[in-house]
Amino acid sequence: MAKQGLVSREIEDFYNKASEEDRLNSGLGMFEFERIKALISRFLSKDSLLVDVGGGTGKYAEWLAQLGHTVYLIEPLDKHLKLAEKRATKFKARFKVIKGEAQALDFPSEKADVVILHGPLYHLQQEGARLKAIQEAKRVLKPGGVILGFAINYSASTIVGLMNGLIHVPSFLAMCQEELSTGMHQAPADLPGMMAEAYYHKPAQLKAEFEACGLEVDKLYAVEGMTWLDKSYFESMLNKQKRKNLDAISLLTENDEQLLTLSPHMMIAAYKPQ
Repeated sequence: MAKQGLVSREIEDFYNKASEEDRLNSGLGMFEFERIKALISRFLSKDSLLVDVGGGTGKYAEWLAQLGHTVYLIEPLDKHLKLAEKRATKFKARFKVIKGEAQALDFPSEKADVVILHGPLYHLQQEGARLKAIQEAKRVLKPGGVILGFAINYSASTIVGLMNGLIHVPSFLAMCQEELSTGMHQAPADLPGMMAEAYYHKPAQLKAEFEACGLEVDKLYAVEGMTWLDKSYFESMLNKQKRKNLDAISLLTENDEQLLTLSPHMMIAAYKPQ
């Protein structure tokens, strides 16, 4: 793909047109944001040093800095860097923004308690590039530190298409067939606004990539889980009792690898050996 800066032109164009800020502030993205914060919180100790790779506009980094942690956000896109830098000005030394890319981190070795990998695992389509990004995350991590990697499930588009009828659009169907067969995601030209070029993982493959880098995989976690399939999901999530019911199901099934493919996103937690 054509390159412009540190990422492909297709990825840069997608994020220049889309708003990651708006996505995480509304709809399913709002609950995704809450859930990811809850998952990350389980791996934080007091005064952690975190490297947020592909940290976007800094929403997670800002939250972590507010908790008193030291955060280094590494991001390739200028649009996101500007927004992240605005956020960072409130926290001085605790939140720093670095322009960079996951396969060559401008960060010293064995300094981080936690490394968060967001975009790299799904925007690097080639396995060799993903492995290089995981190895770089491992390099900057202290022995005993943890990588929290976020991936898109290979079944995500297909489930959405079955729910909203898009599966019967020929180009969308062809896209889903490719994702289910190879993991490769390419947005159809006749369906604007869809995610740019990406790679969608099978759960077992995500685990295998981290193990291939010499990391000790703890668990895979469903982000949204299966509860987003509730036909009245948004209404239920705003109702105290109904949300309690959905949260109970999410907690019970979050590590069930037989059910992970029902969750659009998943998180892997993997430790660097001592």
